[in-house]
Amino acid sequence: MELPKFLLGDNTDFPDAIFVVHTEFPRFVINLANDEVEWLEEFDQHDQKELESETENCIKEASEFYDREVARYKND
Repeated sequence: MELPKFLLGDNTDFPDAIFVVHTEFPRFVINLANDEVEWLEEFDQHDQKELESETENCIKEASEFYDREVARYKND
């Protein structure tokens, strides 16, 4: 199965949360309401360098994905 790079997540136990799931390396879930990130990967020292360089970009892309999705809902 092919997954999209980002997925929106929702849970009624967290009514104020805005979850975006990043399905590619490095996999993570970010709550855009407070910018808390939960990593779904374990990292070694080699991965740590790549992670540091990609983290800011991935979080920016997650925010842009959310904004795009919300705009599409408003247009429907």
